[in-house]
Amino acid sequence: MRIMGLDLGEKRIGVAVSDELGITAQALTTLQRGSFEQTGAVMKELVQSYEVERIVIGLPLHMSGELGKSGQECMAYGNRLEELLGVPVVFWDERLSTVAAEKSLLEGNMRRNRRRAVIDRIAACWILDGYLRSQDSGVRSREDA
Repeated sequence: MRIMGLDLGEKRIGVAVSDELGITAQALTTLQRGSFEQTGAVMKELVQSYEVERIVIGLPLHMSGELGKSGQECMAYGNRLEELLGVPVVFWDERLSTVAAEKSLLEGNMRRNRRRAVIDRIAACWILDGYLRSQDSGVRSREDA
């Protein structure tokens, strides 16, 4: 079963996808965030092309664990995607995923311009990887609890 991971940003959406066994996450692409209809059409193509059976969306929480305005907007967007695509959407705590992605790119000595181009898909990969690892260890997502 393939699972897609998304890092929703205001301007871009990072996309990652798991292997067919749902064990590893690979960064896939970065989408420019347009209207919901435009972005949804591209997502639909990706879901069909990769035979995605679940989508994991990074949920921005405050460091205290509370859900703020951006978290609420993320959940609303995810719920709309679930309805449009007919694929279950779960939300995964994304706190510090972008920081971790940036750190890994810095350790790889990637130039600033190149980092900017890939950071969203790498963050999506971190989100998806955390979710996949939790499925092996019995940790539950916000939706499974």
